[in-house]
Amino acid sequence: MSTPPPGTRTNLAWQRTGLGLIAIAALIGARAFNTGATSLLLIAGAAGLFGAGVLGVLTPLRLSRLQRQRAAGDDVAAPGAIAFITAAVVLIGVLAGVAVLAVPSR
Repeated sequence: MSTPPPGTRTNLAWQRTGLGLIAIAALIGARAFNTGATSLLLIAGAAGLFGAGVLGVLTPLRLSRLQRQRAAGDDVAAPGAIAFITAAVVLIGVLAGVAVLAVPSR
């Protein structure tokens, strides 16, 4: 069994995060259409854009930075990026919970 190239697991984890955010955005958007709550559409749009940003911008940037750091023999930890993405995912999760619990269905 061969080992994957360096950075593959990190890259996949960032992709899963972005796809999860887009999935949450889709669920919030569906709730918005079912209830007619336009404020939820804003939340869904923001979550979707953030998820797309993670997939299209942050994931490739992190992978190239990780590869450069490994090639240079530097530490590959990114506590600032991890804290930022964790806070964003928690915030979107809380907003999703509010969307499900606080907005009455028709």
